[in-house]
Amino acid sequence: RKPSTAQPLQIPLLVLSGFTTRRKMSLDEQFNACAEEVKNKINKTLSDDELKEIYALFKQGTMGDITIDKPGMLDVKGGAKWEAWNSKKGMDQEEAKKKYIELANEMKEKHGIKE
Repeated sequence: RKPSTAQPLQIPLLVLSGFTTRRKMSLDEQFNACAEEVKNKINKTLSDDELKEIYALFKQGTMGDITIDKPGMLDVKGGAKWEAWNSKKGMDQEEAKKKYIELANEMKEKHGIKE
């Protein structure tokens, strides 16, 4: 009888954003996981500039270049969001997603997450 040549099962694990998975997450999966954390877990202590930057990268990553008209002067918040998104015009969607992931991770470190 031959000795067994079967190798023990080895499952490489990647721990990312609190999830354990057998494979590396795709860029879209990482982006969506980070977006969920920004929306629901990061403490709401981000500055206005941080909020505008994370918003702009999210919109550029999901929709590409801005296609809507700038809101009127009375819509201050809408105007600020439009300006932030417009500042990313021409950035590739994949690049925006990568930058969003980086910024989201920085914000987790800086502001902490809710348990």
